[in-house]
Amino acid sequence: MTPNYRRIAVLDIGKTNAKVVVLDSATGAEVAAARTPNTVLKDGLYPHYDTDKLWSFTLDSLRAFAKEPGFDAISITTHGASAALLDKDGNLAMPVLDYEHEYPAAFRDAYARSRPPFAETFSPHQTMGLNVGAQLHYQKTAFPDDFAKVATIVTYPQYWTARLTGVVSNEVTSLGCHTDLWNPRDSRYSSLVDTLGIRDLMAPIRSAFDPLGSVLPETAEAIGLTREIPVYCGIHDSNASLLPHLVGRAAPFAVVSTGTWVINFGVGGDLNHLDPKRDTLANVDAYGRAVPSSRFMGGREFETISGEIGDVDKDEVASAIRQVIAKGMMLLPNIVPGSGPFPGKTGRWVNAEHAAGAERYAALCLYLALMNQACLDLIGARGPVIVEGPFALNASYLMLLAALTNREVIAIPGSTGTSQGAALLTGIKPAACGERHIAPNTVPGLDTYRQTWHAWVA
Repeated sequence: MTPNYRRIAVLDIGKTNAKVVVLDSATGAEVAAARTPNTVLKDGLYPHYDTDKLWSFTLDSLRAFAKEPGFDAISITTHGASAALLDKDGNLAMPVLDYEHEYPAAFRDAYARSRPPFAETFSPHQTMGLNVGAQLHYQKTAFPDDFAKVATIVTYPQYWTARLTGVVSNEVTSLGCHTDLWNPRDSRYSSLVDTLGIRDLMAPIRSAFDPLGSVLPETAEAIGLTREIPVYCGIHDSNASLLPHLVGRAAPFAVVSTGTWVINFGVGGDLNHLDPKRDTLANVDAYGRAVPSSRFMGGREFETISGEIGDVDKDEVASAIRQVIAKGMMLLPNIVPGSGPFPGKTGRWVNAEHAAGAERYAALCLYLALMNQACLDLIGARGPVIVEGPFALNASYLMLLAALTNREVIAIPGSTGTSQGAALLTGIKPAACGERHIAPNTVPGLDTYRQTWHAWVA
């Protein structure tokens, strides 16, 4: 029997920002929210997330929201590429490593020799610590005395579940997001857990939908709870964004989940044609099924370039698209190196001398749409393209993506896509949301522009 929850509190930790929101279960509306930057500390063994600050923020937010508007359950979603290493008392044995930390070459080379093949994990080799297996190898090899204190390894959403409930667990959406630790075809750990000698350290696997327990008494008292509040296992953030579509839409379709990363899911596709050299991979959805996926760090790239451009009038941007196409003004990948469909390329402008801000912004929208089309093509995505998150508010990007893919684009605006998906873990129904449908159209010169752009990056 589905619990009758009126409001769900969600802890949503993204790479750049963290938030606690309360969602109305009937409408999906965000009725309360608090936000804070996700800070990386540079002290200690290596760059790491300020988990103490995030915990204080979580408690303060839940305390405030317990009074008004109230909540009946808690769910959790976080960014991927992170794991927490706990000691025998359930505290951190080592800080939670920032996945953007670059290791010395000796560690990188040693790990490359020990990681499983792509055919086993469908997890491409990543730079920095984007493979959690690389993080664990680095932590174990570089800091053996500290690692010797590790009693349990948990995926990152489940670290926060454990802090709230005392129950340790792992979950497949986080294990299955390019960690090298998971075999998605066979739904089991990969050979890497034995290579690293950590199988016995891995916490039990639980479903994202499982209620793991109630908030611990001492934490409940600190928050000011007057009754038991269940806490659900939690989910990787991009898979949280995917979940409402899995519940309410028939395959095939594609989902473009936008945030710091732009994650593309080819729902109803297969894994047979994925290219590990171009940042394609298998994600694992909340039901444990492998989903062909691709990605690039589009949100970070947009933030970087739009910050350089400054404020522009969006109507001027829309008007500038045709002249940018006619001039052959382009932005080439990669603004953020190390990921995406065009590895090894260095971002630069072409034919952009003396360009106005609106023209540069229009070229940025073209860049994002072209990168997205490339990502969708690489995973064999079919059917309508659903864009959720911040990019769903970018009308020029949406129009260009529809034109480039020759498919309908469905925009679902709002900043709570991940939070709404995480709330569904509690058994509530997906709320109806405002969708904007963009039909494919013809943009003069766009096909030639696309061919020229691809020639530059070939």
